[in-house]
This record gives sequence, structure tokens and C-alpha cells, in this order.
Amino acid sequence: MSFATAPMAKQKKAGKSFVISHLCHEQTIAVMRSRAEGFGINLVIGDILADGAKIVKEQGDNLIGVLAQYPDTEGGVLDFESLGKTVHELGGTFSVATDLLALTVLKAPGEFGADIAFGSAQRLGVPMGFGGPHAAFFATTDKYKRTIPGRLVGVSKDRLGNRALRLALQTREQHIRREKATSNICTAQA
Repeated sequence: MSFATAPMAKQKKAGKSFVISHLCHEQTIAVMRSRAEGFGINLVIGDILADGAKIVKEQGDNLIGVLAQYPDTEGGVLDFESLGKTVHELGGTFSVATDLLALTVLKAPGEFGADIAFGSAQRLGVPMGFGGPHAAFFATTDKYKRTIPGRLVGVSKDRLGNRALRLALQTREQHIRREKATSNICTAQA
């Protein structure tokens, strides 16, 4: 899921650097390295809280965003409030990879300025067997809700007042596009 944060953040700012805490889970860092290369993003991995977020400030106008792990890979619970403010002052997006069960007793990422929070919800569901099923969560502030990757299904009511499911936050099927097309392909299915 962490791969979604860099492209989302890049849509809002034309920078080239994305900073990741060295205390993120190893698999998250590995995925971010793979995804950053394809997008031409300079991935900076280090201590995001040291010396007043020095590593973040060094990116200046090139900063796209910052990713923190909460709780971190060593189990530490750090205060990211000042970091969130610093990231926003530099025009970046602050993302937090987190643990859903831990959030039942910890401060919510949005309370310390996170724009995006995501993680695995698998521990609350059926154990994985042979690759699936898997559960995850992804949350964002209103500012970024229309740039969420994928399709969101919302609950609505039809003309008879019955409960109905529909694609949410889209004016039409904007996710369909062919190569070399100058506009979206929009065919309705009933």
C-alpha cells in the first residue's frame, strides 16, 4: 500500500525527493525503493526526527513528502506533530504507515498532521492462506480524497429509496483510458 503515497504526493507538487524514516518496516522501504525508481523520485532514507527534522529540511523545494512508521519497526511510539508542521511548511505531504490495532490506544495520525494513513488490517481478519484474502486500510484528508488511487464504492439510494452501491468521488468513469487516447472512454453498463 505504501507505493500509493509517492505518486499521490507527486501529483500535488513537482518535487523530486521523498523522505522515509529509517524506522519504517523493511518491506515498506523495499517497496518504496522499487516504486521510486520508476517515477524518477529520489528516495532519502534516514532519521526524520534528528536535529529538528534536518534531513527533511535539506530537501527544500524538492520535497514531495515524508513517510513515517507509527509505531515504528522497533515498537517505538514517536511524536510526529512538529515533523508534520515542518513537512507542510515545505509544501510536502505527510504520510504515516501504521498499525490499526495499535491505533485503538494511540493518537490518530490525523491528530499530528498526517495527510495520509495506511496499513494492514489483516490481523483483524481471517489468517492468510496461500496468498489471500488480505485486508488493508487507506485514509486521507479531504484535500487528497479525489486523488486516491483506485475506485471507491459508496452507498447511496436509488430513485425508489432502496440502498444502492455506486462509484464515489468520480464524475464519470475517469479511470478508463486507452493508450494514445485524447479523452477517457466512458461506456455505461447497466
